[in-house]
Formats: sequence, structure tokens, C-alpha cells
Amino acid sequence: MIPVALCAALLHDTIEDTTTDYDDLFATFGNDVADAVAALTKDLRLPEPEREAAYDLQLAAATWQARLVKLADVYDNFCDSVDDAKRAKAAAKAERAIACAGDDPRLRAAVSAVAEMIRGGE
Repeated sequence: MIPVALCAALLHDTIEDTTTDYDDLFATFGNDVADAVAALTKDLRLPEPEREAAYDLQLAAATWQARLVKLADVYDNFCDSVDDAKRAKAAAKAERAIACAGDDPRLRAAVSAVAEMIRGGE
């Protein structure tokens, strides 16, 4: 199951940022990877407030691998934040990812690392 997380991590922005779609991912990487990437993809057809709410619900229902990738993504984005405004926005997204992670024991270490980071204990 770890290869699913690694593939999804590498491909997590593919549907949003390229012409690649779910079917392309499914054909190349299989159902588990395609589903994980789809769970990490926002529906850009929706207005932003609706999009973010729908995305959180989608992510909370996703596999633990997809939620792990999201935690890693928000960790990386927070670390890349160059000013206070971007850091605050990244911290808010990290809080949402923590909430979506739920209480899955496989995610405890990642949740703890993200929570510690946004509290200032990088």
C-alpha cells in the first residue's frame, strides 16, 4: 500500500495542472493510484467556497494514503511560505488537512508533525 502513497504524492497535482485525467491515470497506474489522485483534486468547476467545502468532505472520505499525501503537501507548502501572510494561509490549510486526517492510527505521526510545525516547532 505504500507504493500507492508514493505514486499519489508524485502525481497529486496532475489532474489539476495538466491535461491528464482520471482515465489516463487509471490506465497507467491502476485504480488505487487514480482514486487517490482524484481524491486530492479539487473540482475547479465549483465556486471557491463550495469547492473548498466539497474538497474537505472528499478528502476526509479518501483512503489513508491520499490523506497522508495531503498532510505531506501542506507540510511542504508551509515550509515554502516566504512571508507571514502566506504562512498564515498555509497554516489554515494545514489545520484543514489535520481535520480531514481524522483519527486513523496510520496518520498519527504525520498529523503530529504537521501540528507541531504550524505551532512553530519545525
